[in-house]
Amino acid sequence: MKFLIEIAFGLVIFSNGIFANEDPDFGKAEFEANCASCHGLTGKGDGPLSRVYLIRPTDLTMLAKSNSGVFPAQRVYKIIDGRQEVKAHGPRTMPVWGREYGEKVPDIIPDLMDFGYIGYRKKVVKARIVMLVDYLFRIQE
Repeated sequence: MKFLIEIAFGLVIFSNGIFANEDPDFGKAEFEANCASCHGLTGKGDGPLSRVYLIRPTDLTMLAKSNSGVFPAQRVYKIIDGRQEVKAHGPRTMPVWGREYGEKVPDIIPDLMDFGYIGYRKKVVKARIVMLVDYLFRIQE
């Protein structure tokens, strides 16, 4: 029941609240929340945490340029969901995002399974990754 209340609350916020007078950019919001600390707000690899790493974070605005002008969407998706390893992101068993974008669903309260929570969560994770990949595509130079 709590899960249904949270969904209803979320719908109210998005329909009447924060984004009432503007079109939300969910991909940009995902990027700012989960990537900008290393890759910077502009995606150039100059985030506040970039100074503490031995390997400078990738300039994400140059992905297409470094791939013969073609944005490597499938490869980017696999890096985000953890299927393709990136040394700077750490081992795939524990990527820097923890369970944020992983396909494995954490143990949950059993009654949520009755509402299809696991299937719902996987769909939400996939949608968040697609929005993030779309945003990265849009910031290419």
